[in-house]
Amino acid sequence: MIRKRAIPAAAAGIVAVGVLAGCGPVAADGSAADASTGESSLTVFISGDTNVQDLWEKGIIPAYQEVNPDVEVSTTIDLHGEHDQQTVAKLTTATEAGDAPGFDLIDAGFVVSSAAEADTLLEVDADSVDGLASVPESTIEAGKGVGIPYRASSVLLAYDTEQVEEPPRTLDDLLAWIDENPGQFAYNSPSTGGSGGAFVTTVLDSFLSEGDQEELRAGYAKELESGWDAGFERLSELGESVYQGGVYPNGNNQVLDLLASGEIAMAPVWSDQFITGQKSGLIPDTVGYAQISDPSFTGNASYLGIPKTSEHTDAAVELANFVLSSEGQQIIAEQISGYPVVSLDTLPSEVADKFADADPSALRPGYYSEVSSDMANEWDKRVP
Repeated sequence: MIRKRAIPAAAAGIVAVGVLAGCGPVAADGSAADASTGESSLTVFISGDTNVQDLWEKGIIPAYQEVNPDVEVSTTIDLHGEHDQQTVAKLTTATEAGDAPGFDLIDAGFVVSSAAEADTLLEVDADSVDGLASVPESTIEAGKGVGIPYRASSVLLAYDTEQVEEPPRTLDDLLAWIDENPGQFAYNSPSTGGSGGAFVTTVLDSFLSEGDQEELRAGYAKELESGWDAGFERLSELGESVYQGGVYPNGNNQVLDLLASGEIAMAPVWSDQFITGQKSGLIPDTVGYAQISDPSFTGNASYLGIPKTSEHTDAAVELANFVLSSEGQQIIAEQISGYPVVSLDTLPSEVADKFADADPSALRPGYYSEVSSDMANEWDKRVP
């Protein structure tokens, strides 16, 4: 059986949750509806897979509204983040004009990181967002002063324990295993999910110096992308040995489906999607997981952002605080198996014990957003 994962990340669709504090519901055009109801309306914007949408719509929002019955929360999704660039452009235009962008809380990795560079998001710290008080400082710093970390995950190597007695433990061993077991490994195209992107990034990094890797993670160091040539050549050579001699699934979920059905025996997969799949029975317990080294697969925290020109920043902060509360972090851990970002001693023992080995501050991050986009485009040109 073969399994795979996608990043951070999460991964991706975009969901918007907007908040109109002290106003009535918001109409589709962003205007306030009947204020006589006395209710508040909140809009959250999400870029990710449907599992992230379900987290909000079936987990966080119902729990939040139970303790805040006068707040109405809605969502909108850009599945797989296919319109991330347009979203950033819209947010930038609205900010420059001093207009509300139409959503008040953003759950979208690329959008948040790019919006941070464009100076369109509200600055946050533990004084303005109380829930950040128990989040590791290094995790907060990675949000560039505007991102609110709320969950984390990493890419793992999933494998069929009935076909693979001992999984590879290093990248070199993994690549050798793929060559020796043609058709038994799969990864999705980087533009369709983070698990495939993590595999590609890891191969490319194996040909780069540590200094160049750090620069590609820290900013848009386009001049260093020429160092990818050897890595893309290796990935192209690998094509004959992957699933069906060069077929790349469309998204993280398709990789998991191949693993669950036994069509492949090994794949990179997101930790949260994999653990959730096993809990639900969609992935058999005969599929195990490991982490490789030299280098390892990537992982990171996911961040929320609050548009600077939102008319309802206070309400958005309150929702973010709920997400970072013990109850909110438990919902994330239980529903999508996301690593908690708050101190584990603030959580019940059954949750803390489950994630005792998960340290979001020590995860190996992926490339800077624009670099990651270039990587996906270059993969499309050079590999399939």
